[in-house]
Amino acid sequence: MQNVDLEQSDSIVGQNLKNILSKQNIPSLLEDCEQLSAFHGNNYFPLLWRLYRSHRSALFRLISALEFKSTSRDDSMIMALEFLIASENRRGDNLEAAVDLSFAEEKWREIVLKTVDGLPAYDRKLFEVCVFSHLAQELKSGDIAVIGSEEYGDYRDGLLDWEECEPMVEEYCREVELPAYASEFTAQLKVILSIIAEEIDKSYPKNSALSIDEKGELVLKKNEKQESSTTAKKLEEAILERMPERSLLDILSNVQFHTNWTRHFGPLSGSDPKLGRPVERYLLTLFTYGCNLGPSQAARHMRGIVSARMLGFVNQRHVNAKKLDAALVDLLNNYHLFRLPKFWGDGSHVSADGTKYDLSEQNLMAEYHIRYGGYGGIAYHHVSDLYIALFSHFISCGTWEAVYIIDGLLKNKSEIQPDTLHADTQGQSTTVFGLLCLLGIELQPRIRNIKDLVFYRPERKKKYKHIDLLFKESVDWELIETHWQDLMQVVLSIKAGKILPSTLLRKLGNYSRKNRLYLAYRELGRVVRTIFLLKYISDKKLREEIHANTNKVESFHYFAKWLNFGGEVLQENDPEEQEKLIKYNNLVANALIFQNVIDQTRIIKDLMNEGFQVKSEDLKTLSPYLTKHVKRFGDYVVDLSEIPPPLDIEYTFSI
Repeated sequence: MQNVDLEQSDSIVGQNLKNILSKQNIPSLLEDCEQLSAFHGNNYFPLLWRLYRSHRSALFRLISALEFKSTSRDDSMIMALEFLIASENRRGDNLEAAVDLSFAEEKWREIVLKTVDGLPAYDRKLFEVCVFSHLAQELKSGDIAVIGSEEYGDYRDGLLDWEECEPMVEEYCREVELPAYASEFTAQLKVILSIIAEEIDKSYPKNSALSIDEKGELVLKKNEKQESSTTAKKLEEAILERMPERSLLDILSNVQFHTNWTRHFGPLSGSDPKLGRPVERYLLTLFTYGCNLGPSQAARHMRGIVSARMLGFVNQRHVNAKKLDAALVDLLNNYHLFRLPKFWGDGSHVSADGTKYDLSEQNLMAEYHIRYGGYGGIAYHHVSDLYIALFSHFISCGTWEAVYIIDGLLKNKSEIQPDTLHADTQGQSTTVFGLLCLLGIELQPRIRNIKDLVFYRPERKKKYKHIDLLFKESVDWELIETHWQDLMQVVLSIKAGKILPSTLLRKLGNYSRKNRLYLAYRELGRVVRTIFLLKYISDKKLREEIHANTNKVESFHYFAKWLNFGGEVLQENDPEEQEKLIKYNNLVANALIFQNVIDQTRIIKDLMNEGFQVKSEDLKTLSPYLTKHVKRFGDYVVDLSEIPPPLDIEYTFSI
């Protein structure tokens, strides 16, 4: 009985298979099987055709309209593009293997290249997807440029000629304390790396915070949290108790009185009619947009002082990003005169980090953020060790933050000029290390993935007694020396304002196989980062200093967002206006910091006159990020003198 059931079951299955096969296209099923088989080998490329197919015609129109060129001697991608355009209307599943596919990775070549009638051929569909995929990559890396494009043009066009650079090299190197010749530069780096590695190796047995296992995996113990002393807590409590209550508008008015920062605001065209009560309206506009209230919402609560239309007019016609930056410089230069912030730092350190803001709708700046979730953009701040923000700007979520880490330093025109930069893991890469080294700035990031980073030996044959397992590869000094001229050409072009670091780092941060400049900066960065990592694992005070400074920028994020009480969603969809909103908020936050330092200084002076013992160690623990005394929403007043109209309860409605 059981055998009969099995036979019937097999018969049913067979019939079902016949029915399926009769309704389906056999070649299509075979193609699906091949794709799935490739996917099981961790190759998802065959599956991309279905995603690409609907965009095929648009992509062909696009590449036919643009003019591309290779930025290296390797023109294999350009030849492939020309062949692709020529083959757009060809029929059949295969193309002759007439171009070099060396630009493609091995997984692509495995599925694109096939044999037809004993001759090599390309799968037409997969060839198209392969070329378009690598075109996108090479446009990002700068290996392929679009003639006439600003974003995807040849970055080399923005560099100074070497004939212009050469007379400046010696003076610039003297300024940043670097050797002015390639051989001396590499020799110095090699000596520094060798000496530090030897010192760390000798001190390893005494370093209780560091351990290296048999596999070479590094384990670094966390620093113990330091609690504030009793006297420091008493001082903080005494200051908080005496902080005067102030509204944000009062604070902005006070800072305007001390800095005259509104002098930078005015008609963008230079031909607008004169604005009545300009200082008042500039401060109201700064408050409106700096707290993300929006003109309509703000005007409702200003008792007819100003209309929503006027607030919008001032924002559009009298204020731009450059004017906000200029106002910020006035505030920073006056802030730098205070003595109290000198207990928190000397202005030589700055920390860079970003925080996510949601946007009201998806637009050109809105991207999904993997770490934070949701669509939005990143407010990227450079915060001094003096607690005040030096520069802020708005970037997309999909951008590697390290790309913009240098821009803020170079755009900071205040008297506070740091030479040491801190960041988190997102703010560092080997190319950033290399570029900052030549700019005379030391990068000291907080490292969370240190066990995943590679240490580089000064020499291939060099061995160490205790830390040898940390080193996986050796430095290619010849590569750095050979391209030293190219490295200096880029740095001098940046200093001359010919090219932004972010523009360059976008090209140098996509792991180009052809861009020799990227490879040279990466190699230099490997040296500089290894030197830093060796210091980092051996110096407890350095780790504490980095941690303290990066905490300041994270605290600033919360401080600035607290002032965005109109909502954390940015309502503007124009990228320029989004940038302005971040700068408005930065200015309001710095104004509150400025006022808090004024009040803290006065209170400390009063306490000392009253006999309160104030220690310098206690002053170091203070922070200007105080908010409890601030009235964000203004004054709520009960006015019993205003009598409402009488009730009309007997009115008869005509229905």
